[in-house]
Amino acid sequence: MTRRLAEVAKKVGVSEATVSRVLNDKPGVSPATRQAVLSALDVLGYERPTQLRGERARLVGLVLPELQNPIFPAFAEVIGGALAQLGLTPVLCTQTKGGVSEADYVNLLLQQQVSGVVFAGGLYAQADAPHDHYRQLADRNIPVVLVNAAIEHLGFPAVSCDDAVAVEQAWRHLASLGHERIGLVLGPGDHMPSARKLAAARTLGDLPDEYVARAMFSIEGGHAAASRLIDRGVTGFICASDPLALGAVRAARRKGLDVPSQISVVGYDDSALMNCTEPPLTTVRQPIESMGRAVVELLNARIGGSSVPAEELLFEPELVVRGSTAQAPRD
Repeated sequence: MTRRLAEVAKKVGVSEATVSRVLNDKPGVSPATRQAVLSALDVLGYERPTQLRGERARLVGLVLPELQNPIFPAFAEVIGGALAQLGLTPVLCTQTKGGVSEADYVNLLLQQQVSGVVFAGGLYAQADAPHDHYRQLADRNIPVVLVNAAIEHLGFPAVSCDDAVAVEQAWRHLASLGHERIGLVLGPGDHMPSARKLAAARTLGDLPDEYVARAMFSIEGGHAAASRLIDRGVTGFICASDPLALGAVRAARRKGLDVPSQISVVGYDDSALMNCTEPPLTTVRQPIESMGRAVVELLNARIGGSSVPAEELLFEPELVVRGSTAQAPRD
């Protein structure tokens, strides 16, 4: 007990006597300090006293599809930090192949009486995926916010980067460099952000079907897809993620082609270390900080009982030009 008091007091920056008053549900502690102590108990893995367990609703699930793509840890850091500032404790749920599914995590979070859930990159962005677990959250009136391109009928508020603007920035950049054979490396066919990128690209210029390739979101997927497009004569690549773009760079090199003098590649996200690749990756940056803050503001409003329109907030991306794009090769 003494050790628990000491650890929690150190974590929060208060006296052990203050922690004791909170644990014994005594008066004389501000609501903010009280909530900070309870959140510290959760973070440190200590069981709350029986009379305080009902307040575990200050937990918020943060469900991510993976951590290998650096964009998801970046979102987790921003969203988790903003939640903590409000006295909400983020519970990170990361899916693994053959492991716990998104639906399983939803059941676990409901058992923990979470007050809300944030999904960043999940089955909600795939039209053909199962969505029953989202309806389960809606039926229980659990506040939910989705990050990036949700299925419309789910009825949850969403915060997204504008896919159409992102593609327009990348396309116009490659076109300005003289690239006429521009191709897209996208995610699976039912992936909504990829579908929106494709729709936008078709309005910008000539895009034959053979200049569009689908892949799983990985370096290996990007490598395989880009290899096919290179064989079809594509010289400028717009990729739906930075790992796909890195795969495209690798595909070009495996074919003995130089990036950027022969093949130009544009990624998407501007995730960590993209300025350290060789060559440094030209990419479209998602405004993670502002998007993450908006997610938490929406969620906190719903937790507080305010109505939030089930609309999508679109944030403007920014093209970051680095060393993976250059003038198109002359035939």
